[in-house]
Amino acid sequence: MKLSNRYNKANILTSIVVLIITGIIYYVVIHFILTEKLDRDLAVEENEINQYVSTFHKLPLPASYLDQQISYKEIKGISPEREFLYTNYYNPKEHGNEPGRSLITVVHVNGKAVEVTITKSRVESEDLVRIILLITVGITVVLLLSLLLINRFVLNRLWRPFYSILSRMKAFEVTRMDTIEHEPTKIDEFNELSKSVNTMAERVRQDYKELKSFTDNASHEMMTPLAVINSKLDSLLQTESFTEQQGVLLEDIYHATGRLSRLHQSLLLLAKIENNLIPDIQIIEMKEMVEAKGRQFKELLEKDGLVLSENLAPVEIKMSRYLADILLNNLFSNAVRHNVPNGHIHITLSNETLIISNSGKTGNIQRKIFDRFSKSAESEGMGLGLAINKQICNLYGFKIDYQAIDGEHVITVYFGG
Repeated sequence: MKLSNRYNKANILTSIVVLIITGIIYYVVIHFILTEKLDRDLAVEENEINQYVSTFHKLPLPASYLDQQISYKEIKGISPEREFLYTNYYNPKEHGNEPGRSLITVVHVNGKAVEVTITKSRVESEDLVRIILLITVGITVVLLLSLLLINRFVLNRLWRPFYSILSRMKAFEVTRMDTIEHEPTKIDEFNELSKSVNTMAERVRQDYKELKSFTDNASHEMMTPLAVINSKLDSLLQTESFTEQQGVLLEDIYHATGRLSRLHQSLLLLAKIENNLIPDIQIIEMKEMVEAKGRQFKELLEKDGLVLSENLAPVEIKMSRYLADILLNNLFSNAVRHNVPNGHIHITLSNETLIISNSGKTGNIQRKIFDRFSKSAESEGMGLGLAINKQICNLYGFKIDYQAIDGEHVITVYFGG
């Protein structure tokens, strides 16, 4: 959920709760005030009756008006206490009952106790409360709609620079050396964010330049002594006669140097892939490349008695042909290296996946086979082939996965990510 939507939701819910509570309190207070006014009016009528009795020593005639009624009843025994009650009031004009408020009191006339009931209609008070309630509800609805519109349009406009900066950050590519343009805004926080993003992008570009320079220099500086060592070893092996023990030592040196050279090339390739330094992206026909790679490995397959079966569909992939060749070469090499004599390799290619399954030993399976230098104890490789494949897949949004199914090693490349 976006921050603006979350803020709008919290703001609207809080406003609704506060306005409902405020409305209830407002209604109760208004109702109480109007009831108190009715009680005061009833008390005034009671006082007038008492004054009339004290002056004329008799009760005034019972009266019935549009909004008020007075009735008398002689009582014997204990006199009831003075009290105010909610009751019904009969309106002769409307010919129906209406809500009313009554005051029951006792008046003594010539030694007799008379219960006096004074009733007033509450229709006007209820109508007034209802009007006030409707006005309150209307104001509440208008206020909520105003808040909703303000949050929807004004806040969206306020957050526009943030989303603009965010979209430029997503589109930022360090290899293009472009800058993240400043979004003009009057909000200090967004200006600070824009400055921080540009500062960060500048540091990333500087680090990228330094890494690229280091990679180029390391490649040049390391290849030269390795080439010299190999050249000297070749000359030494061709010009001198050695004892058997010396020959074994020189052969070990020769193999170690070759291994070091391959390790250097693999690490250099990993650095280039991670930093997207191989930009020759094109549309390649994966089926043709898989078939060509199968022909290249034909001698190795025949040497170990491996049977290759293929189920290939025409598939076009947008990526570097150089990296696609490395990806397939590592997958084929892995399937051959970790196979068993007279085993098999099966390759399935579709628009969604490339699946290579091969027979092999099921024991000592490395769980982190896509990590660098992760390999089994008996493996002669350097443990970088699948790590390189993992980086290639990450570069193009692919996903690579390994499973051991029914005694077979299955590596799947999902082109959809």
